[in-house]
Amino acid sequence: MLDPSATPRFLAPAQVAELLSIGVDEVIDLIMSGNLRGAQVGSPPRWRIEEQSISDYLAEQTEQARRMALWRQADEASFPEVWGTQRG
Repeated sequence: MLDPSATPRFLAPAQVAELLSIGVDEVIDLIMSGNLRGAQVGSPPRWRIEEQSISDYLAEQTEQARRMALWRQADEASFPEVWGTQRG
């Protein structure tokens, strides 16, 4: 018997769109770009997105935002007036 906690859960694009507060078309774009793991199932084919890929996507977006914030802080700290050096 399969362990239900080990079985991946799949969501419809509309469910993912609601969770991420974005449009369904944006969800499909995220699948097509490889940012979300999804598959077309059934006849006619319908997209389903692996729930874990949503968590992975959000973790990656959070990490990118953290890196950008650190980069901005470093960039701001490199202004000459902060270091007390002047050109000329």
